[in-house]
Amino acid sequence: MAPRDVTAPPSEAARRLIQQARTERRHLLEPEAYLLLHAYNLPVPRHRFVRDAREAAAAGEAIGFPVALKVVSPDILHKSEAGGVRLDLREPAAVRAAFEETFASARAARADAGLVGALVVEMARPGTEVIVGMTRDPQFGATVMFGLGGIFVEVYRDVAFRIVPLAERDAREMIREVKGLAMLTGFRDRPPGDLEAIAQILLRVSRMAEDFPEIAEVDLNPIVIYERGGLLLDARVLLSLEEASA
Repeated sequence: MAPRDVTAPPSEAARRLIQQARTERRHLLEPEAYLLLHAYNLPVPRHRFVRDAREAAAAGEAIGFPVALKVVSPDILHKSEAGGVRLDLREPAAVRAAFEETFASARAARADAGLVGALVVEMARPGTEVIVGMTRDPQFGATVMFGLGGIFVEVYRDVAFRIVPLAERDAREMIREVKGLAMLTGFRDRPPGDLEAIAQILLRVSRMAEDFPEIAEVDLNPIVIYERGGLLLDARVLLSLEEASA
């Protein structure tokens, strides 16, 4: 990751992106979420938004196989549950078929869903999966969450929280509070993960929450952490729509 810069103002493009979505009274689509996260120098994967099967196959070739394909719809937040995700696609024909299959599955799951296209994304090499999130509590305001992925968050609820704004010390303390820390510091044959990269992600999400009170929730799950750096594989950004004006 590039050196941290939490003093820079949010980009005008990011601000317009959020304003447009709120005007349309919807949350950010995943391609839009990637644009927002990229504006904060968060490690988004190589990706392309496509509108048909031919474009999807071409995107796979441009990105480089293997790739994943995810349906894009303002009405489907949980794409996997709607059958809207295909992984480890290794040739153009597989990507074309995946586009048609995910659209058919999404329509079957929700007939009235607006399907605007699909996102073709690079497949990540294996690493240690972590989760970063942000929510707004009525009493405490914006809070940032960190945890390890998989069973650690699903069963053990092994997570740490801090109130925004985060200082560098807060981010590092959060990482060391989780009980599964050994998964990130080197365990048996697992190499250590880049703890500094995680800290920078936490600080950037904190800054984003400060810059945009319109953002109600951020869910970055999973983020794959390597010995150097990391890669964000799935992103959801929910907006506060109650006061959005047309």
